[in-house]
Amino acid sequence: MDLFTVSLPEKLHDSAEQLLQLMTEHTNEELHNYAQANSALASAEIARYELSEGAIKCLAVLPAFQLQLHGGLVYRSASRAIAEFVIQRLEPVMLSTIVSRKYRNNPSMDTAVIERYCHDLLQGKDWEGLGGKFHEADRLRRRGKIAEDLERYLQEETEMSLEGVTTFRLQAYRNELAEIAEYALDEYVLDKQYQEFISLLKYFVQMQESKVPLIHLLHKGGHDFAMYDESFRALEQKPPADRIVAEMLETEMNIEDMVISSLISVSPKQITVHTRQPDLQVIRTIETIFDGKVSVCVQCSSCASTLDEYIQP
Repeated sequence: MDLFTVSLPEKLHDSAEQLLQLMTEHTNEELHNYAQANSALASAEIARYELSEGAIKCLAVLPAFQLQLHGGLVYRSASRAIAEFVIQRLEPVMLSTIVSRKYRNNPSMDTAVIERYCHDLLQGKDWEGLGGKFHEADRLRRRGKIAEDLERYLQEETEMSLEGVTTFRLQAYRNELAEIAEYALDEYVLDKQYQEFISLLKYFVQMQESKVPLIHLLHKGGHDFAMYDESFRALEQKPPADRIVAEMLETEMNIEDMVISSLISVSPKQITVHTRQPDLQVIRTIETIFDGKVSVCVQCSSCASTLDEYIQP
């Protein structure tokens, strides 16, 4: 007995085997769990899947299959498998379509970069220190949202066009993807503005005359620095005297503002950054703004003991 058929768009026919395997695995897992919880049911086959020309047909195996007992199990497991397939194979395409349609009339927007931001958000970009844990939890949540809609659909319909379902149904999921695209745009615009601002600061630094030969920056961890002159005498960090630059920094900078502001103020010919974290973003920002003036030291006789003190747990 035919229960339902899932049809894939022609461009995904080469992935039909992947979906077939997912549906089989999920159904077998559901059946195994059901058999353990209900001793009256042995681990008999109640449904199987057949693939033909880009369509997967679910067949009830009689007489073991009983609609009232097993229908929900099959619909639920198939829906979870299809939801997993949607996230693996269709989610990037759906996001690309959303971004392209939304910004196709705005030539100033680099849609490829915005799509990359979307991908970073969905594929585990660190979220307040949670990293992969947040990524996996969020992925399972999205899969659950899709599966709920697909299960309701299969309970009512026997033919499912995967392209039609992802285009015209799954409204809550598609709305979430649109919100991700909006957030990615905000990140893109902010990053673009920040990079333009960094370039402006870099130009200003290049135009400045050097006031001191050398500044030592001792990286105390995070975004905390101590500043010393060439003789390792402590210097007070202060904003630049130039009013325009001071206003720019006050308006645009957020994390690294104090150390960069102070470096611009003293306008050194050379900067030595003493750090145990040379790849930290704040270090890279300093290197970018003061291009050609920065050398990075990870351990020397002047800073070794002090850095050791700062990095104590």
